[in-house]
Amino acid sequence: MKVGVLGGGQLGRMMALAGYPLGLRFRFFDPSPDAAAGHMAEFVSGSYDDLDAVERFAAGLDAITYEFENVPAETARYLAERLPVHPTPAALEVAQDRLIEKTFFRKLGFQTPAFAPVDSRNDLDAALREIGLPAVLKTRRDGYDGKGQAVLQHVAEIDTAWEQLGGRPLILEAFVPFERELSIVAARGLDGSFRAYPLVENEHRAGILGRTIAPAPGLTPELQSTAEACVSAAMMELGYAGVMTIEFFEHQGRLLVNEMAPRVHNSGHWTIEGAETSQFENHLRAVLGLPLGSTAVRGYSTMLNLIGATPEWSTMLGIDGLHLHLYGKDPRPGRKLGHVTICATDPTALEERLKAFVESLHRS
Repeated sequence: MKVGVLGGGQLGRMMALAGYPLGLRFRFFDPSPDAAAGHMAEFVSGSYDDLDAVERFAAGLDAITYEFENVPAETARYLAERLPVHPTPAALEVAQDRLIEKTFFRKLGFQTPAFAPVDSRNDLDAALREIGLPAVLKTRRDGYDGKGQAVLQHVAEIDTAWEQLGGRPLILEAFVPFERELSIVAARGLDGSFRAYPLVENEHRAGILGRTIAPAPGLTPELQSTAEACVSAAMMELGYAGVMTIEFFEHQGRLLVNEMAPRVHNSGHWTIEGAETSQFENHLRAVLGLPLGSTAVRGYSTMLNLIGATPEWSTMLGIDGLHLHLYGKDPRPGRKLGHVTICATDPTALEERLKAFVESLHRS
């Protein structure tokens, strides 16, 4: 079978690496001619609204998926009239707009931070009176890795934030003094079968995921069941097939939905070595109607992103349980260039291996 992937970043690259042992073939579509997945398989470069290029991409494919949630929903709908496209374009429409997304989860009965739409300065003033400070002003669309948002702690910061972000649809959200950030990755098959990985703890730096700990320390059955119920309900409501990720704030023992990603996710990279079946393989199984694989963990894992620059990596390869993934990207500030996953059978050994990794960075 030949799978088409909209988006050619590192997520698509890792998807292909997971699919080749299953005998799958791939074709990628990305506006950037030097996309990270471009040398992994057939590749078509063009604008998402260039229907001639989209048609060339789709010719001869058996199914289409995506590794990037900012693919225009119109393009996904156009392709869905011709080929199976999973997850559904409806999932893109929910995930691409923070207001629609928050409203979606509230209607499903799950808690989110307080929020209000902001289309004008008057709207912002009204939302601030309702929600108060501190708060976070965000673009409704296109923001990721901390982009397109401003944290408002004091009244003096409001005018600057409006100058930076005003003039487009926005959302104001209450700032949550969370204890930690968690996420769940789960897969749903075409037949409705469901498998979830354990909740993981995420640490962000300047809005970019820096480290994931799997499973999350101190994970309780109650937190896991709440997260699974949330992602399962969202998938069912959307008629979803594929992998979905939901990010949460944990605050006073409760989970508040932050956002969803209708795709494989950075916080699931640890599954390549740390679970029986990786998120990438399970995504492909799901969208192609194949049985889902086990999501059981193989001990304890920590994933660390390599951002902006790649350290000298030869010394780190001598660390037991360490797995290096480089994406073939040119370095630049804030860019994810690769990741390291460190695995161990117990938390003590994991901490020792993590310490050895940090020491190897100081030697490089």
